Amino acid sequence: MAENNAPRMIVTTTMHVEGYEIVEYLGIVRGIVVRATSITQGIRGAFKSFIGGNVAAYEEVCEAARSEAFKKMARQAHEIGADAVIGMAYDATEFTPGTTEVLAYGTAVTLRRKTS
Repeated sequence: MAENNAPRMIVTTTMHVEGYEIVEYLGIVRGIVVRATSITQGIRGAFKSFIGGNVAAYEEVCEAARSEAFKKMARQAHEIGADAVIGMAYDATEFTPGTTEVLAYGTAVTLRRKTS
């Protein structure tokens, strides 16, 4: 993760990082975001759902929530001294129509480059 001068963080959905060995498991890290559609997005989404096809207004909300949750998770991993997050996944729960929690989570680890 090299955005906004943030340090680089390896994040993978696998349980290992190629070329590295896991030195220490630091625990679960997560980023949680609760998002609601704006009035404009809700109207655009509702209209699009009547005519069918991809609902870009809702897609924008989902992508922004996933991105923010990912950044929060990576920031938490960095704060506890992790080199990487393994087993990363997303989960989402709708609280009320138009309001959704997005969770990014994984296991923070420290790494050491493998020697041949």
